[in-house]
Amino acid sequence: MRALVVEDEAAVAEDIRAALHAAGFVVDIAPDGRDAWFAGDVEDYDIAILDLGLPQLDGLSVLKRWRAADRLFPVIIVSARGDWTERVEGINAGADDYLGKPFEMGELIARVRGLLRRAAGRGSNVVAVGPLRIDSQRMTAELNGVPVRLSPLEFRLLDYLAHSPARAVSAMELADHLYGAADTTDSNAIEALVARLRRKVGAGLVTTRRGFGYMLGDGG
Repeated sequence: MRALVVEDEAAVAEDIRAALHAAGFVVDIAPDGRDAWFAGDVEDYDIAILDLGLPQLDGLSVLKRWRAADRLFPVIIVSARGDWTERVEGINAGADDYLGKPFEMGELIARVRGLLRRAAGRGSNVVAVGPLRIDSQRMTAELNGVPVRLSPLEFRLLDYLAHSPARAVSAMELADHLYGAADTTDSNAIEALVARLRRKVGAGLVTTRRGFGYMLGDGG
């Protein structure tokens, strides 16, 4: 899963990046509003964490521009401002959640996971596909009740497919969400990663739709 952190305080941005990375996310950081607006407009993110007090362009303006351009990824506003009217304005502008500073990183990660569950139409952190169970919170997988030993990259691939039900995911999209846009990984690396995952969970659980991409099971 790929997240955009929009925060002009470098230390805060790095703390959020580290927490998200430990939770299995690929993270990009935008230090000002103009960079954030451009990144969210041209890149494909699963979620954004957006500060309001930004240089160049304020956070609410960034959010309004994203939504006007039909950029519909979930957005959590984080702000030290405590005015309830600003919270209402943020929600009305298209934010999905609001978290006041200072906050615990554990709460932020829990809110991120909750929004991603809802975006995927899931009611739980655990996704079951046949004999395979994937726990996004614990970052674990079990096959027929037996833990599957996965590398962090293999788990991120499995988890991304689990959050993309009923559709095939292209190798290019997988590369963006597993490595980030700055990485030059090609489709051969994705094929090799899928092959390793299939050896661990079974070829029938990670399927290919020729010309479209990869799916988990039958897409459900």
